[in-house]
Amino acid sequence: MNKEILKLAIPNVLTNLTVPLVGIVDMGLMGHIPTKGHIISIGLGVVVFNIIYWAFGFLRMGTTGLVAQNFGKDNKAATLIFLKRGLMIALGGGGLLILLSNVIFESSMLLLQVDPTYIGLISKYFFIRIYAAPFTISIFVLTGWLLGMQDSKSAFFIAIVVNVVNVLLSVLLVLYFQLDVEGIAYGTLVAQIVGCIIAWQLIKRKYRVNFFSLGIHKSPDQLSWLEYVKINTDIFIRTMCLLAVLSFFKAKSALLNETLGAANLLLLEFVTISAYGIDGFAFAAESISGKYFGLGDRSSFISSIRKLMFWGLGVGIFFSALFLLFGEQILSLLTNKQDVIDIAGVYMPWLIIAPIINAFAFIWDGIYLGVSATKLMRNTMLISTLSFFMFYYLLVDRFNNHGLWLCLTLFMLSRGILQTLPARKYIIGRLELSQ
Repeated sequence: MNKEILKLAIPNVLTNLTVPLVGIVDMGLMGHIPTKGHIISIGLGVVVFNIIYWAFGFLRMGTTGLVAQNFGKDNKAATLIFLKRGLMIALGGGGLLILLSNVIFESSMLLLQVDPTYIGLISKYFFIRIYAAPFTISIFVLTGWLLGMQDSKSAFFIAIVVNVVNVLLSVLLVLYFQLDVEGIAYGTLVAQIVGCIIAWQLIKRKYRVNFFSLGIHKSPDQLSWLEYVKINTDIFIRTMCLLAVLSFFKAKSALLNETLGAANLLLLEFVTISAYGIDGFAFAAESISGKYFGLGDRSSFISSIRKLMFWGLGVGIFFSALFLLFGEQILSLLTNKQDVIDIAGVYMPWLIIAPIINAFAFIWDGIYLGVSATKLMRNTMLISTLSFFMFYYLLVDRFNNHGLWLCLTLFMLSRGILQTLPARKYIIGRLELSQ
């Protein structure tokens, strides 16, 4: 079992770690421009696209779980049906985002209460990167399908291509052509287009899948469109709750003084780094739990949960130690502004404990997604989100920025607890009833 987990998780971990590295490069490039406004502008620009793309994250997560279950049942036709449905939504949704780009941008600036000082820079970034939408969302589907097929190596290859192209172009355009935020946006746009083309070609050749013939596949027990939409709606709500919390945190950080706001946004990169590392095992949890659930193998299913939790916690401890020992050095890579580094150091203890607390929630997410227990996952996230805002209004006035970090910590802790409590009855119990 450990060998199977590592076979899936290691490529996922490596894949995921390349994502925050792109963010670190972008922040680093902006962090060495004389004004601190560039750091905040890129940080808030990323928030806007997190809202946009994470809203479509259900296509990656839902696809992986459903495909993994049918992979376990050896139902190839059903796996191709979910690939087709996902791509239809991705292409339609991406095109709609481009058409509504002006409305989306203005609404985002209003929602996030962005200081007018930063809107010009964010606008340059936004109206270039938005054209990557159909390609970015399609990559979600293609990657999710590959993970469901237990093929994390191919997903890793796609991510490496996307992120290497992104980093190289961003560095070239910012440092050589002096394009600042526009250079970062163009780097992302080109990388997503290249990645989508390569991902489709890989699936086409390795699995002999033809896009125009996807519609001919039928499965006697295939999920109806209504059931498919219900599952993905649950995941969408769960994702929007998470985005609401993180976006609220970033928006409130940006309203602090400029030095403290920049420090908070840089420190969130630490959360992102550890999250993507642990999520490598969460993605493996989606693939493995979905497969064994589809097979109806209760013993292997329970064993996989225990071992996945062990590995997830181990990775969390690793990142906690990394931040404890090298936190200041990592901050120095992100910015050369000593006042920002000094104030960020005050709040570093929150980042040291975060990976251990977060690990449980992330692994449970993967298991819930793998078995399509999306309604329960949605409900636990709704409760945790409401708790976050309650904690905010109770604690922040009293503890200031420490209160803000405490709220985020309690949010993640509540997610892990609320997902653990009903698991035996509503997840393992479902497997027993299906046998």
